[in-house]
Amino acid sequence: MSEDYGFVDEEMAKPGDEFEEIEVADTEVDSTARRQDREFDEFRKRLKNVERLKVEQGAFDDATLAALYKLVQDGHVGAFGGPLSTGKEANVYEARGESGNVAVKIYRINASDFRQMREYLEGDPRFEGLENNKKATVLAWTRKEFANLKRAAKAGVRVPEPIAVQRNVLVMELVGQADERRAPRLAEVDVENPQQAYEVVREYMRRLHAAGLVHGDLSEYNMIVHEGELVIIDMGQAVTVHHPNSGEFLTRDCKNVAAFFSRQGIDVTGEELEAYVTEADPASDESAE
Repeated sequence: MSEDYGFVDEEMAKPGDEFEEIEVADTEVDSTARRQDREFDEFRKRLKNVERLKVEQGAFDDATLAALYKLVQDGHVGAFGGPLSTGKEANVYEARGESGNVAVKIYRINASDFRQMREYLEGDPRFEGLENNKKATVLAWTRKEFANLKRAAKAGVRVPEPIAVQRNVLVMELVGQADERRAPRLAEVDVENPQQAYEVVREYMRRLHAAGLVHGDLSEYNMIVHEGELVIIDMGQAVTVHHPNSGEFLTRDCKNVAAFFSRQGIDVTGEELEAYVTEADPASDESAE
């Protein structure tokens, strides 16, 4: 045989020696992962065993439980209390948070109005390329409500403070309490000073618009009264001013709000309110006069 193709020397490593030894003993990461799996199983059993949080409500599938578990692990949510509200698309529960009670809003993926949600999502530049399926839509909707609350609060609009979001679960400030302590909607109270209330609402609407948002479903049913404050809620459907239907939504909001305060004795029309809301900076104009 040619010297070019001779046998290897016997001193060379034996077959298999070229592989490094593989550590098969448990690592700290393995132990932690198994412990978390066990804790998650216990967490899932604990929630499913609570009568008012039964899975048949349609809110607590495994993916939702995993989202709740992550929020618990991050310290945003502790023990659950009773339901604050139940709706076609979402349930809201009272829960213990890091510094007091919070509201946990859980969107039901299977029960949510997919078509209506897409009407508000399509055209929103923040959600371009959204997949055309219900799960992706609901998850985007939840993130959208969280983002809208953050933007509204930054603009000086009184909304429930957003705390955390995970998949289809939104954690936010609990305004009022459950049961008889629930903060009433504006439609449920006798407005003592309609003029002052109207001025607060129109200023909130103007600030939202200046921040690039339109509520999209504003009325006396999406505002609550708590400790002398008017709080705007249900920000999930709010769109940016770049949405193709933002003008239509704003006109509808102004019409609804003007109609309510007209019944309270305030001389205002939807057109007048919309002119105020869309005015660049009415305060600076007044100071210049």
